[in-house]
Amino acid sequence: MKKPMALLLCWAACAGAQTPDDVPAKIDQARAELASQKQIILDAFEERTRECWQKFMVNNCIIAARRIRRADIEPIRQAELALNAQERQWRTEQRDERLKNKQVEGAEKP
Repeated sequence: MKKPMALLLCWAACAGAQTPDDVPAKIDQARAELASQKQIILDAFEERTRECWQKFMVNNCIIAARRIRRADIEPIRQAELALNAQERQWRTEQRDERLKNKQVEGAEKP
């Protein structure tokens, strides 16, 4: 599944041209998209495991279904980690900006 990485790369490319107010909305939107993709994968896993119970070799079938689920979820997990790093970076920039403004205000008052 290459869609999560494509989504993240698109978001990262557009992040530079956004105002600071747009960043949390974009992060939330990307998280919602990743969550919906993850839910699709989990629903498919549930369907596979239900089908496994109809087969003779149930354990092997369930193990294979788990492997598929892990392989499908890994790109989403990586995209979530990258998204979390982007959010931490944005929060750090916002905090630094607030501290800089506070220092400027403190220097002007005396």
